[in-house]
Amino acid sequence: MSNPSSDPAAWQVRESALSPGGAGSRESLFALANGYVGVRGTLDEAQPSDSRGTFMSGVYEYHPLSYPEGGYGHPEHGQAVIGVADGSTVHLQVDGVPLDVRDTPPERHDRVLDLRAGALRRETEWVTPRGARMRVRSTRLVSLVRRPVTALHYEVEAVDRPVQVVIRSGLVVNGTPPKVRNPDPRVAEVLAKPFHPRVHRCHDTGGVLVHRTAESRVGVAAAVDHDVERPAGGAVSTQCDEDQVVTTVVADVRPGESVRFVKYLCHSSAVDDPADDLRDQALAALDGARGRGWDGLLAEQRELLDEYWADADVEVDSDPELQLALRFDLFQLLQAGACVDNAPVGAKGLTGAGYSGHTFWDVEGFVVPALSLLRPRDAARMLRWRASTLDRARERAKVLDLAGASFPWRTIDGHESSAYWPASTAAMHVNADVSRAFSWWAAVTGEVLTAVGGVDVLVETARVWAAMVHEDHEGGVHLLGMTGPDEYTGVVDDNVFTNLMARRNLRAAADACEEHPEHVGRLSVTAHEIDRWRSLADAVHVPYDAVLGVHPANEGFTTYREWDFEAKRDGYPVEEHFHYAKIYRRQVVKQADLVQALWWCAESFTPEQTARDLEYYERRTVRDSSLSAAVQAVVCARVGHLELAYDYLREAALVDLRDIQGDTEEGLHLASVAGAWLAVVCGFGGVSPDGEELVLAPRLPARLHRLAFRLRWRGHRIGVEATRSGTVVRLLGTTDGEVPVRVDGQRGTVTATRPVTVPLSTPRPPTPEPTQPPGRGPRAS
Repeated sequence: MSNPSSDPAAWQVRESALSPGGAGSRESLFALANGYVGVRGTLDEAQPSDSRGTFMSGVYEYHPLSYPEGGYGHPEHGQAVIGVADGSTVHLQVDGVPLDVRDTPPERHDRVLDLRAGALRRETEWVTPRGARMRVRSTRLVSLVRRPVTALHYEVEAVDRPVQVVIRSGLVVNGTPPKVRNPDPRVAEVLAKPFHPRVHRCHDTGGVLVHRTAESRVGVAAAVDHDVERPAGGAVSTQCDEDQVVTTVVADVRPGESVRFVKYLCHSSAVDDPADDLRDQALAALDGARGRGWDGLLAEQRELLDEYWADADVEVDSDPELQLALRFDLFQLLQAGACVDNAPVGAKGLTGAGYSGHTFWDVEGFVVPALSLLRPRDAARMLRWRASTLDRARERAKVLDLAGASFPWRTIDGHESSAYWPASTAAMHVNADVSRAFSWWAAVTGEVLTAVGGVDVLVETARVWAAMVHEDHEGGVHLLGMTGPDEYTGVVDDNVFTNLMARRNLRAAADACEEHPEHVGRLSVTAHEIDRWRSLADAVHVPYDAVLGVHPANEGFTTYREWDFEAKRDGYPVEEHFHYAKIYRRQVVKQADLVQALWWCAESFTPEQTARDLEYYERRTVRDSSLSAAVQAVVCARVGHLELAYDYLREAALVDLRDIQGDTEEGLHLASVAGAWLAVVCGFGGVSPDGEELVLAPRLPARLHRLAFRLRWRGHRIGVEATRSGTVVRLLGTTDGEVPVRVDGQRGTVTATRPVTVPLSTPRPPTPEPTQPPGRGPRAS
């Protein structure tokens, strides 16, 4: 495998001009995070901004939920992520005039997210109303090594005239209320000022604030300090109150002179810890950051990223835009999971407040599998958090009059937070999606399920399926009133994806109990219960339309009325133009559903069935969800429609860099970020865990001459490179041992000195390349 590209452009997301629109999406793209704390990618000045803020995983507040009609089992309150103490703002005045790029457009502006350094650099040059040329340079960093630490290096230079510079660097609580997309005025009222003060104090160059939320009872401490360099005669002072610490620097600056400082910020949060303990935790982290110093923080950030890219980099020839996008996506996966601990990962990570910061099944479905192959310890922490919510899932199952445990559709604290039950509570596939993530992690890492609480999760989710099934008079097993991944087809019988995932869940639970008999007694699992799980799994009904020769997405789906795509080609997203009463029983698909089953439950379909099903659903899928393109990319690649798969890969990878869904301002699409990498590895790489073997089936579309990727498999670092001349699988580094692999059906063993080389296969697909609804082809080709 060749060395990663040395071209800086292949590692940098750049903004070279300040356009009037798109500020919100840029704030998401330039966000920095580490899974514990995240900072929106706003400019250093307070304005202009779309939605600035600093977020912490697991820091949220409850808010009222309105119901026009009451109903048993509805969630009692909503949950929303809230901005914690924000220290990203620096107010700069030169000769009494604030820097505001709206009033004084810069003559030069350059902002770069450096994916190798893990830092956001900015340089702006402008001329003041008095004609003084000024230059601002800043570098922002959220440490991927030290979870509480954020730092800013800020410098103001007078280029050609003497000026007076005044800088006010703040740490502010309750100053960045999230955008509330809820018509209930009580929600905005609760979230506008969610924190109540507990402790505040300051000294000459900084201070500390401790607050606690009113209802969720989450405590947060934030500490700040500054190392300031200024011309002789300047002054530094700090003032604070309950909600802010503001450090002010005043200096007379001659041409060629600068005022510069390093701003260290440290956050700490907990539900149970007293305010003084939170304060001490933040201050201790601050002492550690200052002891390391700015250069030390940069160095350890670069060292971690050098290791990450050595394990994770993807290289694609002939497509620079895709190359950068995939590295951006990999960087975002690292930012989402590097330091997360005992808290959920939201659908937007910590890049924005979209979806109110909730975690969905998307995280277990896409993010955890990707990180299992990249940074398995991060994936393990995510799974342990989900396992820690098992008691709340058990409570939810009781509300639903079921045995076992039923995980929520969307949540922060482990309780269901969705008030729309047809797309939430009815989407019971969530339980199988969660269980799959545990099984996938164990298969990829070779570690035992008990290390992440997986046996308990598998057992309790199997019990919920066993309690829900309907057994007909012929012994068939059905699941009634379910909603699958496609939210345009709700509350149906025998959704194929749900049924097949339930089958996998039941069998995985039975296997786990037999592999870990020491836990059977603790969980009160009987031999009869295990036998029943297996018999139910064997009898699960999978609908099939013998006339059309395809699997209906659910019982009767292929008999629903067709959607008039041509007449309604301007009606997207469909849910914003048509009532669900019309959508639910039409053949229009929001996102891959049956097609997702073709990937996740591939063993249940023959190659011919997979190709026919894909062709049928391609003509009906409109991809109003960002989750869909990556799934379609994988299945198209496996069928052999490589050019279409490549186009879908581009859509998934570029969903945020191009703002394809039009809502990147709310935060990045983390599942699509992970899905794009999985499309490379599981689609074009054909990677699939299968016992002790690593299974691969590499494919190359015509527009690529080389594709290389890296992953971790059972403690080993693996490199895969596909070119026209063949596929090479290598063991990276000097690791001892060997890895059994199967490449396009050919078995081999990879060692540090002996790669496996196999000719590249380009199978002919059994069906013509499918078409999409008018105007709904891949959107980044």
